[in-house]
Amino acid sequence: MISRSVMAKCLEPSTEYDKRYLWVDTLLILLIGLNVIALVLHSIEAIEQVYYQHFIYFELLSIAIFTVEYAARIWSCVDTPYYQQQAGSNMQKRLHYIRSPLAIIDLLAILPFYLGFFIQTDLRYLRVFRLLRVFKLSRYSRAMQLLLNVFKEERYSLFAAFSVLFIIMLVAACAMYTLEKDIQPEHFSSIPQAMWWSLVTLTTVGYGDVTPVTGLGRLFGGLITIVGIGMVALPAGILASGFSEQLSRRRQFFQLALDQAFKDGKFAEETEPLLKRLRAELGISHTEAAIMRELMEKRYQTLHFNDTAGR
Repeated sequence: MISRSVMAKCLEPSTEYDKRYLWVDTLLILLIGLNVIALVLHSIEAIEQVYYQHFIYFELLSIAIFTVEYAARIWSCVDTPYYQQQAGSNMQKRLHYIRSPLAIIDLLAILPFYLGFFIQTDLRYLRVFRLLRVFKLSRYSRAMQLLLNVFKEERYSLFAAFSVLFIIMLVAACAMYTLEKDIQPEHFSSIPQAMWWSLVTLTTVGYGDVTPVTGLGRLFGGLITIVGIGMVALPAGILASGFSEQLSRRRQFFQLALDQAFKDGKFAEETEPLLKRLRAELGISHTEAAIMRELMEKRYQTLHFNDTAGR
């Protein structure tokens, strides 16, 4: 019987520093990848007819593994470092974990299968929801975790940017409805229908299936196109700034830990394992960490030399 603490360590993503349970991560990542491939191949009618039974068996096996994984994560989450520091009973900690984004993703990966037993619907629609399993990879990808952190940190700025974009889109649809409804009733018969034109224009996609034909309509359409160039760049700028800030925070955090590892100008060798673990968790490369350490050593050597010369 596997203990709860061992289960928690086993299910936690392995780092470059600690690879004891890397085989668990490899199997789960491989299973997620195979599920995505199976979903794509299942959409090809010729392949589905030949291997339909194989797809069913593979889906049942995947659901069984993902269900056991989900239950095991809920059971062992109380022994993870994060929840060990939290106050409250084990039940409260488990409820808190169930509401976390990664746990919700794990639930959505298996929920459509079980809903099929209670909801009578076209199985093709439930099949599409299996694509949500690809988001389980966010637990093992530093890049995806960084992206999620950026969305979390910049959620208010992104909400403000998309709110302004929606208002401009609505104003553009109302104006184009007024200017073009009599000339092109098939495209601008209502404001919701005109919103398609405003959406593709503001996002600078410009499919060309709906275009203004009146003079005022073209003038207004040109102005909206120019506004759209700046509006689409705004969320991209927010995300780029968020990425840069997140990377800067990680470097500063590692720099602080590195600074504390130097005692009286000399590196404390006993802190080496901790720094390696921290570097792996923060996603800092070997080269970057070596450069930061070298610069830190030179700084302390310079300070030591100045102190000696001053005496």
